[in-house]
Amino acid sequence: MSGKKGMHHYSEEMKAQVRKEYEEGKSTHGLSRKYGVSRWPVHCWCGLSEKVNQRQSVLLQRGRPRKNPKDPEQLIRRLQMENELLRNFLSAVGGR
Repeated sequence: MSGKKGMHHYSEEMKAQVRKEYEEGKSTHGLSRKYGVSRWPVHCWCGLSEKVNQRQSVLLQRGRPRKNPKDPEQLIRRLQMENELLRNFLSAVGGR
Protein backbone atom coordinates (compact mmCIF):
# COMPACT_ATOMS: atom_id res chain seq x y z
CA MET A 1 0.00 0.00 0.00
CA SER A 2 1.33 3.34 -0.91
CA GLY A 3 0.29 6.87 -0.12
CA LYS A 4 -1.19 8.48 2.92
CA LYS A 5 -4.75 7.97 4.07
CA GLY A 6 -7.02 10.85 4.96
CA MET A 7 -8.19 14.10 3.53
CA HIS A 8 -6.20 15.81 0.83
CA HIS A 9 -5.41 19.48 1.26
CA TYR A 10 -5.22 21.58 -1.86
CA SER A 11 -3.64 24.99 -2.18
CA GLU A 12 -5.75 28.10 -2.47
CA GLU A 13 -4.01 28.89 -5.76
CA MET A 14 -5.19 25.59 -7.23
CA LYS A 15 -8.75 26.18 -6.01
CA ALA A 16 -8.73 29.69 -7.48
CA GLN A 17 -7.43 28.34 -10.81
CA VAL A 18 -10.20 25.70 -10.89
CA ARG A 19 -12.85 28.36 -10.13
CA LYS A 20 -11.45 30.62 -12.86
CA GLU A 21 -11.48 27.86 -15.46
CA TYR A 22 -15.01 26.84 -14.46
CA GLU A 23 -16.21 30.43 -14.92
CA GLU A 24 -14.58 30.44 -18.36
CA GLY A 25 -16.83 27.55 -19.35
CA LYS A 26 -14.89 24.36 -18.64
CA SER A 27 -16.86 21.38 -17.33
CA THR A 28 -16.46 20.05 -13.81
CA HIS A 29 -15.70 16.61 -15.26
CA GLY A 30 -12.88 17.99 -17.40
CA LEU A 31 -11.46 20.01 -14.51
CA SER A 32 -11.51 17.01 -12.19
CA ARG A 33 -9.60 14.95 -14.74
CA LYS A 34 -7.12 17.75 -15.44
CA TYR A 35 -6.25 18.36 -11.78
CA GLY A 36 -6.56 14.76 -10.62
CA VAL A 37 -9.30 15.33 -8.06
CA SER A 38 -12.80 13.91 -7.83
CA ARG A 39 -15.73 16.00 -9.01
CA TRP A 40 -17.04 16.65 -5.50
CA PRO A 41 -14.21 19.04 -4.49
CA VAL A 42 -14.57 20.84 -7.82
CA HIS A 43 -18.29 21.27 -7.15
CA CYS A 44 -17.55 22.59 -3.65
CA TRP A 45 -14.88 25.01 -4.82
CA CYS A 46 -17.15 26.39 -7.57
CA GLY A 47 -20.14 26.78 -5.26
CA LEU A 48 -22.16 24.01 -6.91
CA SER A 49 -22.44 21.69 -3.92
CA GLU A 50 -25.80 23.16 -2.86
CA LYS A 51 -27.22 22.57 -6.34
CA VAL A 52 -25.91 19.00 -6.32
CA ASN A 53 -27.43 18.35 -2.88
CA GLN A 54 -30.80 19.67 -4.02
CA ARG A 55 -30.73 17.53 -7.17
CA GLN A 56 -29.82 14.40 -5.22
CA SER A 57 -32.51 14.98 -2.59
CA VAL A 58 -35.33 14.60 -5.13
CA LEU A 59 -36.59 11.02 -5.28
CA LEU A 60 -36.69 9.63 -8.78
CA GLN A 61 -39.17 6.99 -9.81
CA ARG A 62 -37.70 3.56 -10.38
CA GLY A 63 -38.52 1.19 -13.19
CA ARG A 64 -40.53 1.58 -16.32
CA PRO A 65 -43.38 4.08 -16.22
CA ARG A 66 -46.85 2.57 -16.08
CA LYS A 67 -48.93 2.48 -19.23
CA ASN A 68 -52.22 3.91 -18.07
CA PRO A 69 -54.94 3.93 -20.70
CA LYS A 70 -55.79 7.39 -21.92
CA ASP A 71 -59.50 6.80 -22.37
CA PRO A 72 -62.09 4.25 -21.21
CA GLU A 73 -62.51 2.79 -24.71
CA GLN A 74 -58.85 1.80 -24.78
CA LEU A 75 -59.23 0.13 -21.38
CA ILE A 76 -62.32 -1.79 -22.56
CA ARG A 77 -60.51 -3.02 -25.70
CA ARG A 78 -57.54 -4.19 -23.63
CA LEU A 79 -59.77 -6.05 -21.17
CA GLN A 80 -61.73 -7.69 -24.02
CA MET A 81 -58.45 -8.87 -25.54
CA GLU A 82 -57.32 -10.30 -22.19
CA ASN A 83 -60.65 -12.10 -21.75
CA GLU A 84 -60.36 -13.62 -25.22
CA LEU A 85 -56.81 -14.80 -24.49
CA LEU A 86 -57.94 -16.38 -21.21
CA ARG A 87 -60.87 -18.14 -22.91
CA ASN A 88 -58.53 -19.53 -25.58
CA PHE A 89 -56.08 -20.70 -22.92
CA LEU A 90 -58.79 -22.42 -20.86
CA SER A 91 -60.23 -24.18 -23.91
CA ALA A 92 -56.71 -25.37 -24.86
CA VAL A 93 -55.98 -26.87 -21.45
CA GLY A 94 -59.37 -28.47 -21.06
CA GLY A 95 -61.12 -26.01 -18.79
CA ARG A 96 -64.72 -24.89 -19.18
